[in-house]
Amino acid sequence: MAGGRGERFWPQSRQARPKHLLPIVGTQPMVTQTVARLEGLVPPEQVFILTNIEHVAAVRAACPNIPSEQIIGEPVGRDTAAAAALAALLVRRRDPAGVLALLPADAAIHNDAGFRASLGAAFATATKEDSILTIGVKPSYPATGYGYLRCGKKLGEQTGQPWFKVDKFVEKPNLATAEGYLAQGGYFWNVGMFITRASVLLAAFQQHAPAIAAGMEELDQRLTGGATLTETLAAVYPGLLKISVDYAVMEKATNVAVFEAAFDWDDVGEWPALVRHATADAAGNVIRGHAALYEARDNIVISEGGHLVALLGVQDLVVVQTPDATLVCPKSRAQDLKKLLQNVAAQPGGANWL
Repeated sequence: MAGGRGERFWPQSRQARPKHLLPIVGTQPMVTQTVARLEGLVPPEQVFILTNIEHVAAVRAACPNIPSEQIIGEPVGRDTAAAAALAALLVRRRDPAGVLALLPADAAIHNDAGFRASLGAAFATATKEDSILTIGVKPSYPATGYGYLRCGKKLGEQTGQPWFKVDKFVEKPNLATAEGYLAQGGYFWNVGMFITRASVLLAAFQQHAPAIAAGMEELDQRLTGGATLTETLAAVYPGLLKISVDYAVMEKATNVAVFEAAFDWDDVGEWPALVRHATADAAGNVIRGHAALYEARDNIVISEGGHLVALLGVQDLVVVQTPDATLVCPKSRAQDLKKLLQNVAAQPGGANWL
């Protein structure tokens, strides 16, 4: 699922070049890394990428090993519920007993072997269980920017990996609540990965989000009648409910279960997250590009195109320079970037910078 719009890593990330098309962590675009992580487990001919229609060409360039017809452009963004239902429909049309994994295209994962082990265990379980499986990451700190899962009783094991019933999805907590989750135990970060048979997921939509299920049936009928996927999506997709798959289905379903991740994971949700994935200098500065610093500590500096950024006597800043826009903000305010972009949009010609 590669449907981002390009806000949280502005000004490097733009609507025309969102986060999943950038090497935010590593040297390749995040979507390229996501596809490569599946090597040896899922062949390219069985990978679909759902993205915005305006990003199809860029995603094809970033993932040349994926068949071009399997990089599918949504005519309008409808959040993750519509994307999940569409993915399930496409898999069911190819194989009525098919199992699919819904994976965000922009997560940072370094332990690829552990990822494949967890995903393989979930695939094997999904072939024989009428469950919607997810992979939860054990919290390493009381994060307030992630949703959580509360796990219940153990349901079984697959290749030595236990899986548990999900008792509850919980929203992003405040700090005190997150600290309580860690102290109590039994909570995982909800990383938005779901593995199940396509038929099981579509049945869950039928039960919990019937309007979206009806839209999928219309899509199916049009495709069976000979319409192309592009024209079918253009006709049906704009009328679908805009809602996340968590709200539409997962929080209501009683057959959701979780494997604990055997790998590291980071959503890399804002500029300060780079500190967790980059080598800093002796003063704690993370630098990409050309920079000169004096008595400057714990800053993030990103510079493009040979431009020199110079910092003197400052600390805890994010400074991102691109050819047409520059961001300067305290690390502690990086989560307010979307609010700043409202002011950018209000400038004369503001759309040129978004």
